[in-house]
Amino acid sequence: MQAIILAAGEGKRMRPLTRTRPKVMLPVANRPILEHLLLELEAAGVYDVVLVVGYRDDVIRAYFGEGEGLGLRIRYVTQRRQLGTADALRSASHLLEDRFLLLNGDAIVGREELMRILQEDGMAIGVKEVENPEDFGVVRITDGRVREILEKPEAPPTNLINAGIYSLTREILEFVEATPLSRRGEYEITDSIQMALDQGVEFKAVDISGWIDMGYPWDLLKANERILNQIDGGKIEGEVEDGAVIKGDVIVGEGSVIRSGSYIIGPVIIGRECTIGPNCFIRPATSIGDRCHIGAAVEVKNSIVMSGTKLPHLNYVGDSVIGEGCNLGAGTKIANLRLDGDEVYLNVNGKKVATGRRKFGAVIGDNVKTGINVTINIGTLIGNDALIAPHTKAEGSIEPYTRVF
Repeated sequence: MQAIILAAGEGKRMRPLTRTRPKVMLPVANRPILEHLLLELEAAGVYDVVLVVGYRDDVIRAYFGEGEGLGLRIRYVTQRRQLGTADALRSASHLLEDRFLLLNGDAIVGREELMRILQEDGMAIGVKEVENPEDFGVVRITDGRVREILEKPEAPPTNLINAGIYSLTREILEFVEATPLSRRGEYEITDSIQMALDQGVEFKAVDISGWIDMGYPWDLLKANERILNQIDGGKIEGEVEDGAVIKGDVIVGEGSVIRSGSYIIGPVIIGRECTIGPNCFIRPATSIGDRCHIGAAVEVKNSIVMSGTKLPHLNYVGDSVIGEGCNLGAGTKIANLRLDGDEVYLNVNGKKVATGRRKFGAVIGDNVKTGINVTINIGTLIGNDALIAPHTKAEGSIEPYTRVF
């Protein structure tokens, strides 16, 4: 069986994290989103993969190569202009087998659900019931068959959405070739499928309720927590000094040192060549990348800290995503709870968006540096390479390379 994975987009709603990498390469539990998907495909018995790449494709190619490290055969197709999902599939048409899976590269989905859709003889679409169907392609089904598929309708007829996971045959290509531009100026696979439905082609609806949409930065935390909770037993490959306490399922990479007085409650994953402590507190659902420093009197909770970042002195980081190569000055703290306890909102691309979370801190791009005693308010976005001066309050949306005084 073959899988075509759409991985050409930037993921603008994930900014500032995608300024320096494609969305599919954002880390969850210390692996790129795309790597999790590839591992699940391999476990489901799919070994032939075509990656449709575009934005910052060099990052993807350098990381995965030809797939030998994952036991896969990976080939690449470049979508020069991101003109939609149907256009992406068209660009890979010369490599398609008679039957194949088509998946969005930012999907978090388990092997069991992939196997469920693989077992269908004809064409099939993965579906899930959600509370916000207006943000997705909505499907209407009858007797387990898809009858209609609508892309982000203003008044959704159902709460059942298209999860972007398809089992298709080459028959779909005739409809792809005839697909017109959508009102959003793209060639969309959902329009191709609707054309096929109108011609009497059947698509089975397959429930994949475990799928996680990765549209916004806070979705990274949801996926990170789920994957870390699947850790079955810890693994310590680094050094743990006397006086350090490790409870629950904790993974510590080679070359890392957990210094005396550190207190870690799993599930937690710590990468290679990190220095942790002394006297710090790492709480559950935290991922710390390679070559990080979590220092004295620092507390980290339910967060993603990417490689090369330093939280060295008297810092608090809760419910946040911090990019690579950052350095938080002594006493820098991130707020993660509104005083009234209500839901946290973020300004994403000029639009106020609900996170669905009572606790959410900040999203910080790569190479951000703060001075001492900086306060970062809830729901703050800080662009890459920004500098935040000592004793400053940072809030709202801060553009890349900004100097805040």
